[in-house]
Amino acid sequence: MDLDITNPLSDPVLEIAGLNLYYGASPALRDIALSIPRKQVTAFIGPSGCGKSTLLRCFNRMNDLLDNVRIEGSIKLDGDEITSPALDVISLRRRVGMVFQQSNPFPKSIYENIVYGLRIAGVNDKKTLDETVERSLKGAAIWDEVKDRLQDSALGLSGGQAQRICIARAIAVNPEIILMDEPCSALDPIATAKIEELINELKDLYTVVIVTHNMQQAARVSDYTAFLYLGELVEYGETKKIFTNPDNRHTEDYITGRFG
Repeated sequence: MDLDITNPLSDPVLEIAGLNLYYGASPALRDIALSIPRKQVTAFIGPSGCGKSTLLRCFNRMNDLLDNVRIEGSIKLDGDEITSPALDVISLRRRVGMVFQQSNPFPKSIYENIVYGLRIAGVNDKKTLDETVERSLKGAAIWDEVKDRLQDSALGLSGGQAQRICIARAIAVNPEIILMDEPCSALDPIATAKIEELINELKDLYTVVIVTHNMQQAARVSDYTAFLYLGELVEYGETKKIFTNPDNRHTEDYITGRFG
């Protein structure tokens, strides 16, 4: 498909070409090709089961954890092929962080949640850990709410706070990309608004790719939008154009609520 989108795609952080994914013999993704622009927000939209989350999980090899999955094609992160069997997947997941649909803070203190990735990497210097905790919690817009309770369990936080802790945990290891799989689907409108505001701030430092079932959310937070249907990429482009003047009739039908 034609991806002649101006400057942001002249230096893509992710380049996907000829991507097919199978669960057993069943195709879940078919010939996906797109480039993800650096330090922008890209949204994947489409009806349930269309392949949005499956495509997202390709970017940090989370699909490797599933049985009977086969992948064909190319995914390049900064020019490096990440589908290679020789790739260090742990290193990849430091570069490509993930925030899930349900907030999943560990049953540890807020502090230990944030430094978890650093400890795994062998970092134990207290000054470094303390600075990382403050930087990450400020980056996730939750420092003022929790700075006096860092040793409290993260399990005692509200849903919106817990999700921002998970975002702080993801950015603590300085990733290039943050993947978000329907991060607001379990949150109330106030918490959702805070996460959306945060997403807008995060793109100053990170590339953000978000899967959302909420088209209004995609229109609010993203710079680029990809519409998937039945495992195929139907249309991809600037969000404003996708939502106001899509090229594909199928895209228009989905956005206007004729199906989905």
